[in-house]
Amino acid sequence: MTLRKLIFWIHLITGVVAGLVILIMSFTGVLLAYEKQIVSWADSGLLGEAPPSDAKRLPLLTLVEKAKETGGAAPTTLTFYSGHRAVSAAAGGATVYVDAYSGEAIGTGSTGVREFFRSVTSWHRYVALSGDNRATGKSITGAANLVFMAIVLAGLFLWIPRGKWNWKSVRTVTWFRTNLNSKARNFNWHNVFGLWAAIPLFLIVLSGTVISYPWASNLVYQLAGTKPPAQNRAGEGGGGGRGQERNRNAGTPTNLASIDPLVAIAESQASDWKTIRLQIPTSEKGPVSFNIDRGAGGNPRLRSTLTMDRGTGAVVAWEKFETQDAGRRARSWLRFVHTGEFYGIAGQTIAAIASFAACMLVWTGFALSWRRFASWVANRKIKIATEPIESPIDGTSLS
Repeated sequence: MTLRKLIFWIHLITGVVAGLVILIMSFTGVLLAYEKQIVSWADSGLLGEAPPSDAKRLPLLTLVEKAKETGGAAPTTLTFYSGHRAVSAAAGGATVYVDAYSGEAIGTGSTGVREFFRSVTSWHRYVALSGDNRATGKSITGAANLVFMAIVLAGLFLWIPRGKWNWKSVRTVTWFRTNLNSKARNFNWHNVFGLWAAIPLFLIVLSGTVISYPWASNLVYQLAGTKPPAQNRAGEGGGGGRGQERNRNAGTPTNLASIDPLVAIAESQASDWKTIRLQIPTSEKGPVSFNIDRGAGGNPRLRSTLTMDRGTGAVVAWEKFETQDAGRRARSWLRFVHTGEFYGIAGQTIAAIASFAACMLVWTGFALSWRRFASWVANRKIKIATEPIESPIDGTSLS
């Protein structure tokens, strides 16, 4: 067996075995491409107008209590929006909006849109498994992602035309052709989608591996020459998990007055800020951190964290993307190149197109594999029908 044939069979078999999971991850990847923009658009009517220049924002404790009344639970975060009257709060599993200047309850963020994306995300990360089965689902998608990386690399090798290179042989696998029968069309599409989407697909599956496996994430830090951080076992990606559950159950401290003046300092830290999110502290001691975003929420280069001493208002730390060590920057790049958000709308669009191309690769790959299998079965039947039948006594032909 030649090397090309060996790689072909590895490509085919792994594609058939992992194809369904790859299709699920790719299709949901298309649906999730513009999640943040769609959620923001759905809630845009709740943000309100710009406040008057002389308007005074209500104290944090008042906003927290108003959000609690609206959402039915103590909020864990407050988010301020540049140029708008509203403040949003994560409370009781919902996002509620309150007028930060009058205290009036504006409404609840679009639950239907959020629930849709939560469901799609569950399919994307865990093949819709929930509860204790999520770990199994994550193992399945992680393994399928690794297999997909091998498939992409093998596909690039197999794409190279055999024999002499000429315009006809190259054109067959580089651009869409018309007037083809279904088998030739599937072959043409499989090669064309695979070629043009190869680089973004490789980056997507490579970053997916880093997201799925701690050893891959640690390797990124090590290659960058920095020490990997301690693993967060309480939740995934630094969010959720038991720590957030403790925040929900601990309630809100009554003394938030010392944090009120810090909001203005956070607003002045970056004049072009779009949102500022405060993780409401559950302790009345210790520093306070604000997450400041100058973009749509998915570009780490536009996000920063400001930590201040709540007693003096002094800046304890001002962490921006460019001030992080090489390992954290590389890890952030891989996290947000997975969705394309690192490069804004253009990057998200390329990631969406690549995910759609992956759907087409699975479909055409299944079609070509089925035709190959059907052809093998048909040839096998013909061979059996035409083989001579030997006598069990003297070995002479009985046909």
